[in-house]
Amino acid sequence: MAQEVMAFFDGRIVPLKDANVSIATHAFNYGTGVFEGLRGYWNADTEDLYVVQPAPHFARLKRSARVLHIDLPYSVEELVDVTRKLLRANQFREDVYIRPLAYKADAAIKVGLSGISSAFAMFALPMGDYVPTAGISVAVSSWRRIADNMIPSRAKVTGAYVNAALSSDQAKADGYDEAIMLGDDGQVSEASSSNLFMVRNGVLITPPVTSDILEGVTRQIVFDLAQEFGIPTDVRPIDRTELYSADELFLCGTGVQMAGVTQVDRRPVGTGKPGPITEKIQQEYFRLVRGRSPKFRDYVSAVYHD
Repeated sequence: MAQEVMAFFDGRIVPLKDANVSIATHAFNYGTGVFEGLRGYWNADTEDLYVVQPAPHFARLKRSARVLHIDLPYSVEELVDVTRKLLRANQFREDVYIRPLAYKADAAIKVGLSGISSAFAMFALPMGDYVPTAGISVAVSSWRRIADNMIPSRAKVTGAYVNAALSSDQAKADGYDEAIMLGDDGQVSEASSSNLFMVRNGVLITPPVTSDILEGVTRQIVFDLAQEFGIPTDVRPIDRTELYSADELFLCGTGVQMAGVTQVDRRPVGTGKPGPITEKIQQEYFRLVRGRSPKFRDYVSAVYHD
């Protein structure tokens, strides 16, 4: 890694310490920003850093920005190019997390979205596992997942993540690794900051996009891997008590990666260990993200070698 971490700010690559905004910035005061989370994985064999699904992530960022009337003048291709240049400037040779942000940038005391200028910035930092991937315990949170008609759940809105923070903090204070959130209808939505998959009778099941979930990029990768392995899938509502009788559970997302769930509300999931479907998908996922899966090589973008 370069001695000084660099960021993309005001249209150019600058030292991260100089990429600052005023405390009067609208996004800082009202949460009027959107963001993405991408990961880059170092492969020592090829001596390259692989960014996972950059184009789908930036396409989602542009959709999120549209919801909040944020002007994001870069195309998806330009954003991918900026990411590659930023990572090269930092000379990372380890796993990293990449955070692009589009936000309302004016110093303005005004509750609204229109007539306020927009800005874009991005930084990246080294990052390992966000949660243990070999088996985690979760609790069903007393905090409900925000409904789409309250704050758009399919947009990654900065202010909305207070909802995730409250549920995650509660779970950790109670001795769990993560929280599962229910929607206003009482059915399973997702974890605090990741999607959820359940296995029952050999079928891989996940809540629909209408269950106030984030339409996850990693969620789609799971579907693609399941199809490759011939694992049947079903998208349908999930009741809370189904979590207690599931054969397998796992979380997926850029941050959590692929994490098997071995306990829900102090009840073991299946045998109390990650199950065979979880392990099969997880193993292939970790090959994919480091550019080691020929079948899914186009899911990652190399930073140092075109």
